[in-house]
Amino acid sequence: MGYAGAPGAIDFPKSICTSINEVVCHGIPHKKDILKEGDIINIDVTPLLNGYHGDSSRTFMVGEVSAIARKLVEVTEKAMWAGIKAVKPGGRIGDIGAAIQTYAEGQGFSVVRDFVGHGVHRIFHAEPQVPHYGVKGKGKKIRPGMVFTIEPMLNVGTYEVELLDDQWTAITQDRSLSAQFEHTLAVTKSGVEVLTYLPVAVVA
Repeated sequence: MGYAGAPGAIDFPKSICTSINEVVCHGIPHKKDILKEGDIINIDVTPLLNGYHGDSSRTFMVGEVSAIARKLVEVTEKAMWAGIKAVKPGGRIGDIGAAIQTYAEGQGFSVVRDFVGHGVHRIFHAEPQVPHYGVKGKGKKIRPGMVFTIEPMLNVGTYEVELLDDQWTAITQDRSLSAQFEHTLAVTKSGVEVLTYLPVAVVA
C-alpha cells in the first residue's frame, strides 16, 4: 500500500487491508483467515493512478449475521454519509466529526478516536486530519480544492483500541465488533464530489 506503520514497523506487507469482526482497521490478509457465517469484514483498498492516491473501504456481511452486527454495519455507512453531507466550502472540519459522532452515538455505538480521515493526493497521508468526532464550528476551514477521506470506524463497545505486535492490526480493546466505511472526496465551489463512489451490486 506504500505507507509505513508505527516507528520501527515494516511497511504494510499486503496489497489490501482485511479487517474481520473485532479488527478495527489495517488487518493483514492471511491464508488462515477463513470467513464463516456471521462474520463482518472490512476491505480497504488504495489505488494509485497517474501518481495520485485514492482510498476507499467498505464493510461486508458474511451470510446471516447477528442483529447487532447488521445494525453496526448499516449505521456505520450512514454515519459516513452524514459526515460527507456536512462538508461545505467555508465550513469547518469539526462539522464533519460532529455530524458523525451525533448520529453514531445516538444509535448506541462508539466512534474510534485513534484513527482519522486524512488529506490524500500524491502523498497518501497528508493534511488535513479529519477526526470522526468533534465540535461543530471548530477546526480548519474547509476550502474548495481540498481532497480528503472520511472513514469512520464504529464499535459496539468501547471506542478504545489496541495495536497488535505486528504494529499494524488494530483491534477493539474489549473485543467487540467494529465496522468502517470510507470514501475519498473533493471539495468544490458548490459542495463536494465523492471520488470513490461506486454502486455495489447485490450478489444473490
